[in-house]
Amino acid sequence: MQRRTALFALPALATLPLSAAAQAWPAKPLRLVIPFPAGGATDIVGRLLAQKLGAALGQQVVIDNKPGAGGTIGADLVAKAPADGYTLLLTTSSTHSIGPALNPKMPYDAFKDFAPIAHVANAPSVLVVGAGFPKGNALDLIKTLKANPGKYNFGSSGIGTYPHLSAEMFKWRAGGLFVVHIPYRGTGLVVTDLIAGQITFLMDSIVSAQTHIKDGRVRALAVTGAQRSGSLPDVPTFTELGVPGLAFSNWFGFFAPAGTPADVVQRANRELNTLMRAPDVADRLRQLGADPVTGTPEAFAKVIRDEHDSWKAVIQRAGIKAE
Repeated sequence: MQRRTALFALPALATLPLSAAAQAWPAKPLRLVIPFPAGGATDIVGRLLAQKLGAALGQQVVIDNKPGAGGTIGADLVAKAPADGYTLLLTTSSTHSIGPALNPKMPYDAFKDFAPIAHVANAPSVLVVGAGFPKGNALDLIKTLKANPGKYNFGSSGIGTYPHLSAEMFKWRAGGLFVVHIPYRGTGLVVTDLIAGQITFLMDSIVSAQTHIKDGRVRALAVTGAQRSGSLPDVPTFTELGVPGLAFSNWFGFFAPAGTPADVVQRANRELNTLMRAPDVADRLRQLGADPVTGTPEAFAKVIRDEHDSWKAVIQRAGIKAE
């Protein structure tokens, strides 16, 4: 697939020394908007990094969960916030790669209204079923779904969210499964119904799913990604099971509103890269099921655009429409 040139509002970073203004930033607490509910994967990663980033900057980083509309509400709030470096966004591909591919009438332009700061982590997804679902592996589940088209269902945190698109990719790669989609207003609500047996399966981030897996309330059948997760070493990858095309992960990244001073974005990028290299942070992220990432805002912008193009193909194939 031909990739288009990234159109993000990127500051010119390079290796220039920080200005006096950037050195003075931050002079007050920062607001970190997370556009998903508390307890989800982004919230878990955000609370870890907010504490560490606040310590590095010498100012408190206050988490502000603004869920709704697949993350659109919180992302839009940041897009329209003052570009002064005091309102940041921690989000995933749901708002910046999948959202624009799904809905051309987004309230913000994902490629022009934000300044990417740092790509901080990737997290594979895991296919989970309730503990009461018949025993077996992912291939057994696929056989059951194929033999009973339309009988079973899967949940997601909303139309066009990463769990939704991950499940659509699974349905496609598993041979074109007919399974009913039930969207919720947050992954936590899906898990509740999964445990109760109201939902057949969920494609969730390992970060938010592994607590329920380890306490036995749900069972993990397979993970996406190129290799097994260090936090779930006994769970095979889809590739191992012979299901191709599912070696993907969800990205996590920081943004500021477009127009945020370049030196502020540069400093934030440097601080976050330093955190991702810190052994305690990197080890904790891996324990949670995420892999730390470092890099420039420009490299992050390319990831976002490439992911947008890839998920757009999935959306078109599945015939998914925005709500």
